[in-house]
Amino acid sequence: MGALGMTQHLSRRRFLSTAGGLAVAGSATIVEASRKPALDVIDCHTHFYDPTRPEGIPWPRKGSSLFRTVLPRHLRALSHARKVTGTVIVEASNRLEDNQWLLDIAKDDPFVLGIVGHLDPSQPGYVKNVKRFARNRLFRGIRVGEKLIASRLKTNSLDVFKVLQDHDLELDVNGGTVTPLVVSRLAARMPGLRLLQNHIGNVAITKAAPPKDWVSNIRAAAGHKNVFCKVSAMVEGASRSGGKAPTDVAFYKPYLDVVWEAFGDDRVIYGSDWPVSERAASYRQQQQIVLDYVSDRGRTAVKQFFSLNSQRAYKWVERDGRIKS
Repeated sequence: MGALGMTQHLSRRRFLSTAGGLAVAGSATIVEASRKPALDVIDCHTHFYDPTRPEGIPWPRKGSSLFRTVLPRHLRALSHARKVTGTVIVEASNRLEDNQWLLDIAKDDPFVLGIVGHLDPSQPGYVKNVKRFARNRLFRGIRVGEKLIASRLKTNSLDVFKVLQDHDLELDVNGGTVTPLVVSRLAARMPGLRLLQNHIGNVAITKAAPPKDWVSNIRAAAGHKNVFCKVSAMVEGASRSGGKAPTDVAFYKPYLDVVWEAFGDDRVIYGSDWPVSERAASYRQQQQIVLDYVSDRGRTAVKQFFSLNSQRAYKWVERDGRIKS
């Protein structure tokens, strides 16, 4: 064999060897991915709406990047760090019948495990409407702002919350960094009511150490066993100055440490705040941040965070046909 022939022969052999190695490596990657333990991932803070409905929608406003049809199928179609297997929807509309619209969507979609409704305790018919929606097992509670709770605590008029407790419903609470403190005060007065702090108190996440007042308030809320904390809207808290949020878990760790050290592995809950969160980071990115963090706490903590804790907090019931991994 001439020099040229020998070179061609060796080149071909080297190519085949390399290609074979790549094939083996690729197969190993596929096998490794298939060995990834099954994980039930319940996103407990999503918003769905459809501006093409005849009556339109009160939120988001026309012209917003969020103003488009957003339904459970759109969430399922996103790229995920770990596949989302279910969701608890939070109603953002203040229109009474939009609660029913979400329940109608959920009726034939086992992916939806619960609805957190929007009912105003100050409006006539509030108690009647709580009873109406509570008859549907998918209706798991309502969300209010911390100012409403503070006002009710001040006037000692807590019957509007007792009706939730009487129907085994929970109360989601949203607001600023004072919110966990207000939640702690209600929790002390109503230990039988399950309370879910939204968005870790909407703290601005920066390179600086966590604010001392927020840390104190988080610890106050965590001191009551009927309070859970949703690790949601975190990337929004990290992008208050505009632009995209950091995606390195180290940036968020000081804040997440505060939450986990206060609430422990059994009272923190996964939520995205999608589609609002997409303005700060992709779904996959925001999910990967918390996945990286909680994975360091062990397999049990991962399962608690992504599904088991939410089942205790919302008391959602398993649905036939739901794919769990």
